[in-house]
Amino acid sequence: MVWPFGRKKRGLGFFSDIDEEFERMREDIERMMEEASRQPGAKVSRYGPYVYGFSMRTGPDGKPIIEEFGNVKPPSREMPSGEREPLVDVIEEEKQITVIAELPGVEKKDIRLKAAGKTLSIKVDTPERKYSKNIELPAEIKPESAKASYKNGVLEVRLERKAPKREEGSMIKVE
Repeated sequence: MVWPFGRKKRGLGFFSDIDEEFERMREDIERMMEEASRQPGAKVSRYGPYVYGFSMRTGPDGKPIIEEFGNVKPPSREMPSGEREPLVDVIEEEKQITVIAELPGVEKKDIRLKAAGKTLSIKVDTPERKYSKNIELPAEIKPESAKASYKNGVLEVRLERKAPKREEGSMIKVE
C-alpha cells in the first residue's frame, strides 16, 4: 500500500500486517469480479449507490440529537427504492428557522418544497436523483414567508416563526 505523497508505510508493526492482508483481499475480489464478468453469457448488474449515515448535533436543551439519512437503513434487508434522504441541519433563531439540506447533483428547477404548520417537505424526483425528507421543525412557521436558495448542491430555506399565541385566560376567584 502506498500512502499519500509516495511514502510507503513502515514501522506500523502489527497493523501493517492487517493492512496488507486487507489490500490482498481487495485485489483478489477485484480480480474475481473481473474474471466473472468475462465469462460467456455473463451479465453484470450494478445497484446503488447506497448511502447511509447519521448526523449528530446538540439541541438547545443541551441533549444530543442524532438523525439518520440515506436510502438504506440497517437492519433493512429490502432493496432501497433509490430515493435518498438528504443530510439536513435545522438552525433555530429568535425570529426565523433556517433549514440547510445537501442535495448534490440536482437542478434548482427539480426541487419541490412544501411548508405547513411545523413541517417542511423536500422532494426531488428525476431519473438521475431522488431525494425525499419530511422535517419536523421546532416551532410553527409562516409558510408564505419562505425564502429558498440553492447553490453548489446546498439548499437553504429560511422561514419566519409564527408569533406564539397568547392565550387570554379567565380570572379565577380564590375563596
